[in-house]
Amino acid sequence: MERIRVLLSGAAGKMGREVVRALFLEKDMVLVGAYDQREIGQDVGNLAGIGAVGIKVESDLEKVVVEGNPQVVCDFTHADALRENLPRFLAHRLHLVIGTTGLSLLELEKLRKDCEVQNLGCMVAPNFALGAVLMMHFARLAARYFKHAEIIEYHHPQKKDAPSGTALKTAEGMEKEGIVLEDKGQELVPGARGGQYHGLTIHSVRLPGFVAHQEVIFGGEGQILTIRHDSLNRSSFMPGVMMAIRKVVHEPRFYYGLDAILEL
Repeated sequence: MERIRVLLSGAAGKMGREVVRALFLEKDMVLVGAYDQREIGQDVGNLAGIGAVGIKVESDLEKVVVEGNPQVVCDFTHADALRENLPRFLAHRLHLVIGTTGLSLLELEKLRKDCEVQNLGCMVAPNFALGAVLMMHFARLAARYFKHAEIIEYHHPQKKDAPSGTALKTAEGMEKEGIVLEDKGQELVPGARGGQYHGLTIHSVRLPGFVAHQEVIFGGEGQILTIRHDSLNRSSFMPGVMMAIRKVVHEPRFYYGLDAILEL
């Protein structure tokens, strides 16, 4: 069986290390390169806590791509790094699995067109946890019946963007069901009522101890409905990441959100 050759971009980060651990449990995948601007020269297996695997973190992306000859790149960096590296990924005709958030809708649309022109598979997912995908799905269903809702998302302080990509995608889906944008009223402290996006008020919390959490709170006559998902460990994202890697290679097209490959 020919294994899928994977390049990991952002290998030294927390998500990158988790992906390394997950890849070495898969029989149909093989890690062929690791790219990052941190921990250069370190064995990714040692960084991930599984022992040396013979693949070191490289800071020269072109070198990693040429020497590793990957089929797919799995990117967990940050938006600016992704913007810089995307042209090289596309130039080498690499399938893409992108967990990096922060790209605008216009940038995503351009990426979709670029991938379609080259017949490349691409998954852009704000959240790879299957439970989070179901949470977004249930929120869309509830928005058909409850027209008043707000989103609260909680992440660790190192997260660069706010609101989270999951919150933005949740709001985009709920708006299509006719959610009503709430009046912020008088804010005695600017920003106290959160930010508004696609018909939803979103609140972002950044505190130590959190990984990735979100609740969608619906208000109705005499009742409150709360839909919540909690990722307690980054291992919760790995089944979705592995699923996405297989999908973009075997059925190459552009997918936005893990729900695009689930039967929901």
